[in-house]
Amino acid sequence: MESPQYLNIQNLKVTVFQAYLFWENIDKNLQNISLRLSGGVREKTDLIVLPEMFNTGFTMKAEELAEDMDGKTMQWMAKTAEIYDCVITGSLIIKENGNFYNRMIWMLPSGDYQFYDKHHLFTMGDEDKHFTAGQKPLIVELKGWKIRLAICYDLRFPVWLRNKDAEYDILLLIASWPDKRSSHWRTLIHARSIENQSYVIAVNSLIGH
Repeated sequence: MESPQYLNIQNLKVTVFQAYLFWENIDKNLQNISLRLSGGVREKTDLIVLPEMFNTGFTMKAEELAEDMDGKTMQWMAKTAEIYDCVITGSLIIKENGNFYNRMIWMLPSGDYQFYDKHHLFTMGDEDKHFTAGQKPLIVELKGWKIRLAICYDLRFPVWLRNKDAEYDILLLIASWPDKRSSHWRTLIHARSIENQSYVIAVNSLIGH
């Protein structure tokens, strides 16, 4: 599923984009996503959701592929949000103060942004050896909807995502979830939705070399 898909949630239109990712190739990924969006987003949308590490694929080469907060991918996100007059979100590798983060950006069409750093690092893939865990959850708002941001392995930790006092309406999860655990993926998405009494929007990636 490489074409954008639309979800209508009352007055909020969300474009989820399960992009085919070219392994560790930032330029090619940004070019491909731009091309696919230009041919696929035919209606006004409020939010474009890209997967985890959408510009590189899920890689541990943090030192080689990290960007700073005014790097080419951030500039691309700002430009894309402006072109489509919507929010765009996805994660990339960011270097900051000597640390590397798997950082989910919430980019507004104005160029302003907020971000969430992945809290639960995938230890079985050595993510904890290359990245620093974020410590702060983030809830953003769009057209009156309160949206909790999360990344991949966070899905397995219900306490971290607990919807205390109905703080959020939508759990928005981006991921690089493996095919062999697709049944876990579907089951956990349903579980988080039921236990938190919220919608869940989740987008996974497709990886190529």
